Amino acid sequence: MQCHMNDPIHIPHEWYLQGSLLIGGIASQIIYISSDVSFSKHPSQDEFDVQLVVAKLYQHILALAFAVNEINENPKILHNITLGFHIYDSYYSLMMTYCTTLDLLCNLRRFFPNYRCDLPKNLMAVIGGLGSDTSFHISDILGPYKIPQLTYGSFAPGKSDTTSFYRMVPNESHQYLGIVRLLQHFGWMWVGLFAVDDDSGEQFLQMLEPMLSQNGICSAFAERIPKQASWHTGNQMNTMAFNINQHLTNSTANTLIVYGETMIISWLILITDLVYKENMMSWKKLWIMTAQIDVALTSIQAKSNLQVFQGAILFTAHSHELLSFKEYLQNIKLCRTQENSFFKDFCEQIFGCSFPNSQDLMEDGSECTGEERLESLPGSLFEIAVTGHSYSIYNAVYAVVHSFHAMYSSRSNNRIKGNKRSLQDFGAWELHPFLQSIAFNNSAEEIVSFNDKREMEADLDIVNLVISPNNSFLRVKIGKFEHKAPMEYKFVINEDIIVWHGSFNQVLPISLCCDSCHPGYQKKKREGVKFCCYDCVPCPDGEISNQKDMENCFRCPENQYPSKGQDRCIPRAVSFLSYEEPLGISLASLSAMLSLITVLVLGIFIKHKETPIVKANNRDVTYTLLISLLLCFLGSFLFLGKPKMVTCLLQQSAFGIIFTVAISSVLAKTIIVVLAFKATKPGSSMRKWLILRNFACLGVTGSIVLFCSLVQGVICAVWLGISPPFPDVDMQSLTGKIIIKCNEGYVNMFYIVLGYMGLLSVISFTVAFLARKLPDSFNEAKFITFSMLVFCSVWVSFVPAYLSTKGKYMVAVEIFSILASSAGLLGCIFSPKCYIILLKPELNHREQLRKRNNGINQEP
Repeated sequence: MQCHMNDPIHIPHEWYLQGSLLIGGIASQIIYISSDVSFSKHPSQDEFDVQLVVAKLYQHILALAFAVNEINENPKILHNITLGFHIYDSYYSLMMTYCTTLDLLCNLRRFFPNYRCDLPKNLMAVIGGLGSDTSFHISDILGPYKIPQLTYGSFAPGKSDTTSFYRMVPNESHQYLGIVRLLQHFGWMWVGLFAVDDDSGEQFLQMLEPMLSQNGICSAFAERIPKQASWHTGNQMNTMAFNINQHLTNSTANTLIVYGETMIISWLILITDLVYKENMMSWKKLWIMTAQIDVALTSIQAKSNLQVFQGAILFTAHSHELLSFKEYLQNIKLCRTQENSFFKDFCEQIFGCSFPNSQDLMEDGSECTGEERLESLPGSLFEIAVTGHSYSIYNAVYAVVHSFHAMYSSRSNNRIKGNKRSLQDFGAWELHPFLQSIAFNNSAEEIVSFNDKREMEADLDIVNLVISPNNSFLRVKIGKFEHKAPMEYKFVINEDIIVWHGSFNQVLPISLCCDSCHPGYQKKKREGVKFCCYDCVPCPDGEISNQKDMENCFRCPENQYPSKGQDRCIPRAVSFLSYEEPLGISLASLSAMLSLITVLVLGIFIKHKETPIVKANNRDVTYTLLISLLLCFLGSFLFLGKPKMVTCLLQQSAFGIIFTVAISSVLAKTIIVVLAFKATKPGSSMRKWLILRNFACLGVTGSIVLFCSLVQGVICAVWLGISPPFPDVDMQSLTGKIIIKCNEGYVNMFYIVLGYMGLLSVISFTVAFLARKLPDSFNEAKFITFSMLVFCSVWVSFVPAYLSTKGKYMVAVEIFSILASSAGLLGCIFSPKCYIILLKPELNHREQLRKRNNGINQEP
């Protein structure tokens, strides 16, 4: 087998010192366009129609050369030793990767495995490659020789590793977490994935997609882009372009994550330039690129429109500006080389010139002068500023040199006298202990060291790509993802300085499968689609959602209630019938006024106690009735104000007993009318008791009032003994209210108290109705009938009204019923008497009494 490769690049330096060390580097700078090469063929120089260089990747070569020159010019690092290097191109080919790696071990173009060829090269380390697959292919050859391999491309976790690997960038798992944090920060929950079609791309999808799902993010699609060094036939290119364009134009995902090598960007630039070249404002996508990728053009893409990448966000290996390197790039003249040099294709294609005797003369006949400068190239082709990859290569060279210096010094200090080891006696395998433990400050004053996994614990820079209309672009650092920081401080970003694509009008792009569910709504999964696609349904009654896109609504704490929009919890207001509110003031005023009227009536009756109208129907019972009515009016104050234990105990029991006294007094007065009629009726057996009328009536009425009140008192005592009322809090009856009320305890006892009063009322009404026309002086029966009618009507209406109201209005209904029924008794029974006493005193005499009696007796 024969391998073809470019000659190694030689950057001028003096080789006058006693020995030399060699660092090898593997690069991928050239791709091919062919119309007749199939996938089964391996690249060979004679088979390709056109070889294209990726100009920007040559910065990696120059970073290596710059570091080597800088070291050789510094006598303090490698004293009496010159550092050299070779650069080889992998041509994006497995076969060429193996060929170039084997060539590092031999000087001959023809080589023989397991043999040392020619003189040793003193190869101490290899830097490369950029892609993980290339690096692992290199390790297949270098692994058995224990030659350190410093890779500057990131690696997916879980891939097989060798003890020869030293990674100049963090593990890819760190980058995956950074991508997830970036998506969460901007709320991009619906993303598309483009990954290179190789093992590393497969590993990327296997690792990232579960992480996305665990963090509530979905992938709309996962498109694989072929990894090839060649662009083949038009049909093959059209097929791939069609597949990619389908996702770009039809997918609702506006955020696209790209993983792979720089070659992928060349494909995407080619396709998007064809589709969106005429109408860039129709582009509504945002790119997120991983650290392996650089926005780089091939020589034929120099005039491609890069505006679709405006506002792209790049994860890059951390870098720091190297001022000397910038000057180095500005001053170096790469085209001052021989025609067969490493930079021949670069100069001819990028600068648009040709060397003398070149097989492919430029159409305009321009000749390469050797004075061409890199700073004259547009930024899309070549950047003067240091990139993350170049910075990693620079650090890798210094890591090897510092390690060798430590090893050489250690061996020299501990060598056996007279047995000095020459440079040729040092093997690359001896470098490992020193390389793994190395720690030094580079020229940017940043510490370079490896952890126990042979990885640099470096941060990731987050960069915003700002592209001008002439295709030059600026990398603006907008944040970082720190490696050692606590989780809550790992991700840092300044979104105020981000420049988005013009189609977004500088408004944050949105990338969702569906519109967000606003507060007050919850997600409802759509059947047969990913969980990021859902419908929004209102929260159930009594529940809220106070954030966007909540999976489930939830109930407010007991002391709070949902707002009308069900998007927040509002503290409940404490509710009870207080003296300060209008309703409480009205009821209290009415109660006080009725109490005052009752006192006035009582005073009138006491003042005129010797008059016939007061003496009629038992004066003492009248006083009892008036006092009980006064207590009823005053008892309503027990229902006003914040309920307490004492007031709750007194409210219903006092109300029941006092009202029972009043009703039993009315019943007694009615019975007096009946007894008086029976006693005065001619031929009655009770006539003999007429002389003892007052005494008899007093005994009967007193017994009635006492007995009826005692029964109610027993009922209330049992109630208080079994389950007495107590202050309680009700948070369910009224929305937004915490009702402080008196809980009746055993509520059935409350209705027994009401039922007993109702029974007495019905009996009083019945007796009064039957006695309403009995002839008697100042017969109260008809007035009692009206009062009982009012009383029963009030309390019959009370029950449904009481049960249909809540909170303080329930208390207000009870107070109003007490006042109304009591006022009915007071007005119907005592207002006619007060009218006679105050306004018609001439009717309040015994003579008038006799006339009325005689008139009554003369009636037929």
